[in-house]
Order: sequence, then C-alpha cells, then structure tokens
Amino acid sequence: MLTGHLRPGLTVLELGCGTGYFTRELARSGADIVAVDVSPELLDIARSNCSAPNVRYEIENAYDLRYSDSVFDSVVGSSVLDHFEIEAALREIYRVLRPNGTIFFTEPNMLNPQIAIQKNVPWVKRKLGDSPDETAFFRRPLRRLLEVTRFRDVRINSFDFLHPKTSTALISGVSAVGRFLESVPVLSEFAGSLYILHLNERHDYGSAERISKRSCCDLAQSRPAQRE
Repeated sequence: MLTGHLRPGLTVLELGCGTGYFTRELARSGADIVAVDVSPELLDIARSNCSAPNVRYEIENAYDLRYSDSVFDSVVGSSVLDHFEIEAALREIYRVLRPNGTIFFTEPNMLNPQIAIQKNVPWVKRKLGDSPDETAFFRRPLRRLLEVTRFRDVRINSFDFLHPKTSTALISGVSAVGRFLESVPVLSEFAGSLYILHLNERHDYGSAERISKRSCCDLAQSRPAQRE
C-alpha cells in the first residue's frame, strides 16, 4: 500500500519511521529512502532492523525539516500524522515535496467505534499506551485540511476491519469479511484506518487504488498493532 508506487531512482521521505518496521518494506522498492524520527533511541533500533544501503536515517522534527524545498518525490508514513500537530506537519510535507510528487499515509479512523474510545477516553488511552496528544482523523475534515494546504487531487479511503488481536486461525475468514465490508458504502466508513493519497497528473489514480485494494488486508495483517 505504501510501496506500490515506488521504484529505483525516486527519493522518498518516511516520516516517523520509529523502529523501522515499514522502512524494510520501503527499502525493497529500490528507491532512496530517507527515514526520519525525532527519537534517537528509535532510530538506533531502526538501524539494527534495516541496514539496507538505500536507506539513510536522520533525526528530524516534522514541523521544521532541514531539507530544501521540493526535494522528495514522495512522502510516506504509517500511523504517524496522528502524533503531530497536523497543520504544521502538512505545511512542511508540502514544502519538501516536489511539484509532481506524491504522498501516501495510513492513519487511524475516528469513525471506528473502538478507535474513537481509545483516542478520547483518557484512562483507555493510558491503558493502551497512547501518548496524551495522539488522535485519529475524520475523513472529510482531513481532506479539507490537505486541500487548504494546497494539496490537490486528494483521495482518502476507509479500510481495515481486521483487529490486531484476531487469532491466526481466523485471519483468512475475517479478512474476507473485511474486504466485503470495505466495498459497502456506508459500512466502510467505520473501518479502522484511512488510506490517504495525493497524486498528480503523471500518476493513475485507478492503478493506485487497485494497489490499495490488493494491499489493505496484507497491511492490516502485517503491521504493528494500532488497536489493542
């Protein structure tokens, strides 16, 4: 989902790489990856988890990136925007992105009942290990924020009905049900995650969304737990 558009020769910024879980997948694309995080400790773990020659790790503040304007072909991240002051982060993403660049993010969906409880009930948030400022997003307001930041041709799709605690024996069946629910117009709004993409005239939304549909359940099954 976050790597289908990548290829050798592209320069990609991964925001909030954390322990490098998704950095490994990005590295397999052959693109040049700049993986950043504000935590030196997490970057040390990320380096030990992925030491691919096309990956560079750097300490960066998402609100004040040290890169020049228009240097990245794509900016990507998974469950990272929900940790940021979103307007400031989007302004910096837009600044460092090339005019024909792309963004791909997956983020928690506030319309999902469990996510809503987890992000808004303080004792639940503490119990599940969320930071105090961690949040989730409603699809339409987030799209408006992206458009106000001058991103155009924004798509945000709901996906992921597979709970991280699902038994291995049940994953196949639950995934099949999840794929069906993702295709139902009203029910799909309550999925656990949002897939956020901004393309440009050189890219094909149809292809990108076909990639997303093939990848949603794979991503949900493989990623670190977002909901407990």
